[in-house]
Amino acid sequence: MTQPNDPNRQPPHANQQPPYANQQPFPQPPGYGFPGAPPPPPRRKGRFLKVAGLGCAGALGLVVLIAALSASGGGSDDGGNTAADSSVGASAGAKKNPDAKEKASERADGPVKLTAEPAEFRKSVLADGSGYTSVRVTVANDGDDQVSVNPLYFTITDTDGTKHTVELGVDEEQIDTVDLAPGENISGTVTGKGTFTPEYVTYTDGLLGDPVRVDVS
Repeated sequence: MTQPNDPNRQPPHANQQPPYANQQPFPQPPGYGFPGAPPPPPRRKGRFLKVAGLGCAGALGLVVLIAALSASGGGSDDGGNTAADSSVGASAGAKKNPDAKEKASERADGPVKLTAEPAEFRKSVLADGSGYTSVRVTVANDGDDQVSVNPLYFTITDTDGTKHTVELGVDEEQIDTVDLAPGENISGTVTGKGTFTPEYVTYTDGLLGDPVRVDVS
């Protein structure tokens, strides 16, 4: 065995090749690490992005078109229904009697009970030489509140449909201006100017209240 410091050990010769001197290095891939080698060409993505963009735009356009068609169809349906409803309402209103509302409001269903009958005109000093027509009316308070009576609250409608306002003070038996307590009543005449055949009398409490109409019989 040779010792590490053996004086008889020969130093390595100057021309001696180190181990693996003749071994070839690991081959390098072509163009790697050498200057001037062209870089690998980039992958083409522009065409893919362009196609993808066209696809998204087409889908978005289709969605917008469908939404527009749906909105247009819904508006047409609503408009048709609204027009149909309006036509039906107009037809129903045309069939109704235009005087039905007025007649309903003039029924003697409230606290004021009214009766009317023909009466002989009794001329007062305030009457002139023209003709007059009088109607005797009776007003009864059948409610719980006070009822006001005034000759100006009455009108007389003749058989021709003409409405006559009351002429004040021309008939000696003109109805008085009073306030009727519940359960009270009063009678007197209301008179229109001219000679005519009275058909009905209308009374309105305070001129702005609900009218009460009664036939002259």
